[in-house]
Amino acid sequence: MKKRLTLAALFFLTFGLTSMACAETVRLRYSNFFPPTHVQSKLAEQWCEAVTTRTNGAVVIDYYPGGTLSKAKQCYDGTVEGISDIGMSVLAYSRGRFPVMAAVDLPLGYTSGTQATAIANAVYTHFTPREFRDVQPMYFHAHGPGLLFTTDTTVATLADMTGLKIRSTGNSAKLVKALGGSPVAQPMPTSYQSLQKGVVDGSMNPIESNKGWKLAEVVKHCTVSIPVAYTTTFFVVMNKDKWNELDPATQQIIQEINAEWSVKHGQAWDEADAAGKAFFTEKGGQFTELDTAEAEAWVTAAKPVIDEYITSKQGKKVHGDAVVTFIQNEMTRTQ
Repeated sequence: MKKRLTLAALFFLTFGLTSMACAETVRLRYSNFFPPTHVQSKLAEQWCEAVTTRTNGAVVIDYYPGGTLSKAKQCYDGTVEGISDIGMSVLAYSRGRFPVMAAVDLPLGYTSGTQATAIANAVYTHFTPREFRDVQPMYFHAHGPGLLFTTDTTVATLADMTGLKIRSTGNSAKLVKALGGSPVAQPMPTSYQSLQKGVVDGSMNPIESNKGWKLAEVVKHCTVSIPVAYTTTFFVVMNKDKWNELDPATQQIIQEINAEWSVKHGQAWDEADAAGKAFFTEKGGQFTELDTAEAEAWVTAAKPVIDEYITSKQGKKVHGDAVVTFIQNEMTRTQ
């Protein structure tokens, strides 16, 4: 009889502990607009797996790539509202909403994704902008030098930009206008079709997009305008209520993973740039280098974009001059 009671007690104890473990498991949904085959999507999925592994299953994440849970432009609000618990998308898709971080995307002459990613995270850490008060930021990452790609026109001078319709967003759209082109605001997932059908004459994007989004199949020319190269900042944020539901130990584990993954994303952007360059060349794409005088002309033309940010209402509100100076100092330090 005693043996039966002991076995029964063990059974109920084991069952109870299992039930408690299940009850304590937090299940989250992660929305990402990158297609599942894109390296940035693969890294996001690996982040999910790392969180589950290192929290010993306390956090399990269902991953939704390709905009299947929320589209690129709606991703941030979708995370705030709880459509997703975690989201990755582009800050520039919500123009004017993130005034401090918007400075990162200015045409300041970025040379790599590693550099741009380090700067994006440094800006957030240094200024801790209130623009993210409705979410819990995980980390930021940013692509390598954003350059001009065109379908039929070789752009070697500012005069060549006149009248060209260029897909661009955020500060890259302002850059296109400053250089004499006509910006057309479109998210990356629509770029291929727009270029293929002639809706736009070109696109501002990193070299990696030639392979990551297959744009090398529809563009033929690249203007290597490094002196005015911009970047695009991507966010990974979590619903604030969901974050607050996690215990401090779990939060610490996730923050440690975030620090590792932001570096991985920056490195991946650079590796993808190399692959995109090779794919662009393979498809017959041609690179056009700006000569010294022309490069200086592009820098002069682009300067009002930086000045406008600093002197604008939002720039004054967030001390834009201090933000830009901080970024320029970081750029010098990370070169």
